[in-house]
Amino acid sequence: MTQQKSFSSNLGAIMAAVGSAVGLGNIWRFPYTCGKYGGGAFLIVYICFVFLIGSVLMMSEFVIGRRAQHTPIKAFPALRPDRKGWGLVGLLGIVTSFFILSQYLVLSGWTTGYIWESLSGSLAALGTSAAPISNYFSQFSTGTKPILFLVIFALLGLFIVLGGVQKGIENVSKVLMPVLVVLILVLCVRSLTLPGAVKGVEYLFSPDFSKLTGEGILAALGQALFSLSVGMGIMLVYGSYIPVNDNIFKTAMWITVCDTLIAILAGVAIFPAVFSCGFDPAGGPGLVFCVLPNVFNTMGGAGQVFSTIFFILLMVAALTSAISLLEALTATLCEHTGTRRGIGAGIVFLLTTLLGVVFSLSVGPLSHIKLAGYTLFDFVDRLNSIYLPPLCALLTVIFLGWVMPETEVLDEFTNHGTVGRRFYGVFRFVARYVAPVALIVVMVSGILS
Repeated sequence: MTQQKSFSSNLGAIMAAVGSAVGLGNIWRFPYTCGKYGGGAFLIVYICFVFLIGSVLMMSEFVIGRRAQHTPIKAFPALRPDRKGWGLVGLLGIVTSFFILSQYLVLSGWTTGYIWESLSGSLAALGTSAAPISNYFSQFSTGTKPILFLVIFALLGLFIVLGGVQKGIENVSKVLMPVLVVLILVLCVRSLTLPGAVKGVEYLFSPDFSKLTGEGILAALGQALFSLSVGMGIMLVYGSYIPVNDNIFKTAMWITVCDTLIAILAGVAIFPAVFSCGFDPAGGPGLVFCVLPNVFNTMGGAGQVFSTIFFILLMVAALTSAISLLEALTATLCEHTGTRRGIGAGIVFLLTTLLGVVFSLSVGPLSHIKLAGYTLFDFVDRLNSIYLPPLCALLTVIFLGWVMPETEVLDEFTNHGTVGRRFYGVFRFVARYVAPVALIVVMVSGILS
């Protein structure tokens, strides 16, 4: 890779990777998962998994990507030319990114559409009764209207990726991430000033381990992997863009800290409001689209403002992750075919958008089409949450821990012995033993569930 295909600074690398990690997983998935498994106890276990396992998986992808200076399919064979079969791991990562982006566009279309629904007053007009709001989302998500917003969102992501690594992804991430933080802080302040908000704070930060089940512990590990965008090939591609003098350990730690803080802030923004208005924090996937509009409507005239802010926040988070997925796919296509960046990005945009439209229609008009008893959307959701990312992450750490020469791992992790040596032993141990076992447990439990 040439220097033009690298981040201009350590800050740029961190902001872009934080943007990739911070997405719907933090603001949509984390709150309802945390609510489902008891709040504070789940949060503690989740934080432990994020730093102990998730960050190590991220470092592993960074090491492989920066050492190889290739996209996933070529990265593994480049580091072990005698074992070309490992290129299939990179291919698996790219396939995973392709399916995740296509599904992500569906959720992003709903989110972008709800910005308009909020601005237009359609959500506020539903009042504070749960049934109309739930029915409204059901009608919205199963219709064809979200397809328009899906395409608009995808075009926005394409426009950013066409700008390149530095002028597009890096510069936009430097703007969007501060915007995201400001928006979520505004919501936190409003949520904390609602009557009875303290109950939500206590729920999030006062652990009751009697409510934490074995299923909840596994869910915390799965959420940690989902939140940090590991096992998708993204961080491997971004690793190839990290400047050679950057400290991989510090970069990964900054990303992990920022990602975790935003997930916690999402909880602070949501749980006090939910408790203040007397709703169930274990609202499931519909917490964002069904429960929160109800919460905002109880705030009176200001509710429409905060509802709009929230869905803009959700869209920004979705966008920062979507561009990283699009970049990983575009970079891989261009490296393998010699296609110009603009054409490559356009091809990826077209294919993922078309598949995203099919997935969106499978929630409504095409819901009769089933795979293994699931709609197409639910089937790919199961692939993306249980099988593909954990399998890709598992094979990646096995490659780094047992196949890639240790001298090269040590050399890349420590920048030729100049940084991070005191952390290398722990990193190596977790990558070889702890992370593989944890990933196997997650996969087996998901398959048996």
